Amino acid sequence: VRLQVQNVEKPLYRGTFHCFQSIIKQESVFGLYKGIGSPMMGLTFINALVFGVQGNTLRALGKDTPLNQFLAGSAAGAIQCIICCPMELAKTRMQLQGTGEYKLKMKNYKNSLDCLIKIYRKEGLRGINRGMVSTFIRETPSFGFYFLTYDCMTRYLGCEAEDSYVIPKLLFSGGMSGIVSWLSTYPVDVIKSRLQADGVGGVTQYNGILDCIRKSYHEEGWRVFTRGLTSTLLRAFPVNAATFATVTVFLMYMRSEDNLRGCEPGPVIQQPSSL
Repeated sequence: VRLQVQNVEKPLYRGTFHCFQSIIKQESVFGLYKGIGSPMMGLTFINALVFGVQGNTLRALGKDTPLNQFLAGSAAGAIQCIICCPMELAKTRMQLQGTGEYKLKMKNYKNSLDCLIKIYRKEGLRGINRGMVSTFIRETPSFGFYFLTYDCMTRYLGCEAEDSYVIPKLLFSGGMSGIVSWLSTYPVDVIKSRLQADGVGGVTQYNGILDCIRKSYHEEGWRVFTRGLTSTLLRAFPVNAATFATVTVFLMYMRSEDNLRGCEPGPVIQQPSSL
């Protein structure tokens, strides 16, 4: 976020590693965790919504094909924007608060919830949903590629429940899915961050998505749309590796429990061994 929105004329950071060093030096290690409250509150619901919608949409489409994987993922990405947009707005505002200060001299927001409440009081629902359109444009195809890549990777690697190397394969597939997902729509994420950060210092620069694209490109060239990409990809692999592996292993465990129950008298529902 800081790399994406910093002023090109007076840049605070030269790159990912310098940004990391500067935050620790100027704001202590806790500076790296600014805005953590917002993801902690929202990510549980987002992941539940995403995997639930994707699974049910795929079943409704009736056939497990690459196109249907993409469509089911896109549907999940579109729906979770309702939670994702306000969550990322609070996270962005909290991460930009007190930039370069070891101890905050003046706090606009006490925490993520306080941030959302103050934005709502000042700007109403429109303020809470600032950046919703750009979030929707980013998340819809991004999650389509996310689930499509995971499906293709697990099939290619031959991930089966009885495979002794299934966990490393799932971790690798999930990590690569995260990277492909971010690469597919990253320029839109830069625009979203800039729109959500707009007005933090009391000055509004952009009138909308197209105005933000035009001004950003005019001032900084095409490189502006790759700002912060390195740090995003470094985060994307482990986060999504853990997410997909955890969900898949949990579902495998639950299905094995169902199989055990199926041994009791009564109708037996056979579960396929394939993931």
